[in-house]
Amino acid sequence: MSGRLTVVTYTGRRSGRSFSTPVAYQRAADVVTIAVAMPERKLWWRNFTGEGWPIALDLDGSDRTGHGVARVDGKGRVTITVRLDEPPAANGR
Repeated sequence: MSGRLTVVTYTGRRSGRSFSTPVAYQRAADVVTIAVAMPERKLWWRNFTGEGWPIALDLDGSDRTGHGVARVDGKGRVTITVRLDEPPAANGR
């Protein structure tokens, strides 16, 4: 997957600690897709299995929140699909 780079921040389901990790992503409107490189060597993406989990991303210099859901395909590739929340309204507008 080619695309831009960002940092995602999330709270671990079991630990309750906040974590940040750099990822490559692609974006189409309010959907961000993250392909997890070497998922067999990483654990962070497992926070987003099942019904998914809240996630925050730095997109174009703005912090955005959303809900990420991880899917594993038949070849073991992992993709996290993030549906972004509505951006905060600008003050005075």
